[in-house]
Amino acid sequence: MELGMVGLGRMGGNMVRRLVRGGHSCVVFDRDASKVSELAGAGTKGAKSLSELVAALRAPRAVWIMLPAGAITEETVGELASLLARGDAIVDGGNSFHGDDVRRAKSLADKGIAYLDVGTSGGVWGVDRGYCLMIGGEKEAVRRLEPIFRTLAPGRGDIAPAPGRKGGTAEEGFLHCGPAGSGHFVKMVHNGIEYGLMQAYAEGFDVLKQKREVEVPMADVAELWRRGSVVGSWLLDLTAAALAADPELAKFEGNVADSGEGRWTLQAAIDEGVAAPAIASALFARFRSQVGHTFGEKVLSAMRFQFGGHHEKPKS
Repeated sequence: MELGMVGLGRMGGNMVRRLVRGGHSCVVFDRDASKVSELAGAGTKGAKSLSELVAALRAPRAVWIMLPAGAITEETVGELASLLARGDAIVDGGNSFHGDDVRRAKSLADKGIAYLDVGTSGGVWGVDRGYCLMIGGEKEAVRRLEPIFRTLAPGRGDIAPAPGRKGGTAEEGFLHCGPAGSGHFVKMVHNGIEYGLMQAYAEGFDVLKQKREVEVPMADVAELWRRGSVVGSWLLDLTAAALAADPELAKFEGNVADSGEGRWTLQAAIDEGVAAPAIASALFARFRSQVGHTFGEKVLSAMRFQFGGHHEKPKS
């Protein structure tokens, strides 16, 4: 299948690589021309502008946007809306606010252009591991792009379905969650949970670090917990890798960014009257990290770097 990809950063570039490896062809664009050049080759065609990208695609076209949430995504959707035609589709795979998706989908529907919001999880490892895809939008457009989703997703692999399941695409790593906005809403809650999980690990390792009476070999403890422990997870795998490389996490200060999804999740909890104290505490801990740092906050920074290539923001 053919796909246009706009935004070739840590996620977008690797997604193109995975798609090409899976037999798809991609037309790619990024404001940074060097990133376009990096992907030039078999299965990939570079474009110098959005209009050139659209012209290079065959109808019905599909253009996937992998850009930071906010103004740049809004501007790109607007420009694509003026270039695409009835029957085409726009996919926002970033971390946009779900309310914006509902508005965009409604506006594009008047032009006959489908809009899908796809929460995408997988970080810098997704090119090999695959991406977990949470999809919102109209069924027909989702069905048309299913070959793309199936290639990007991890596939069934060696993870057994939960007892009682009767099958479905969730077992392959992608799911049509509902109408426009649903995909990013599910991804928002996913990231809120991520905040809480990361904070629990960070606090635990901080307690280990601060115990005065004994010197705990934390890299070994992290490795130990990966084997048979009920707290085992991919986040723990990444923490163990960071501690193995540097037990003191010396290159991290512990200045932990809050990318927005935690705030949105907490606001949704407030709106619905749902108690979410773990997520709230994790969000406030990130705020606190902007003014002082603990070893636990270094663990948080190390995890973010490991799964997403996120670098600490310098102090202002």
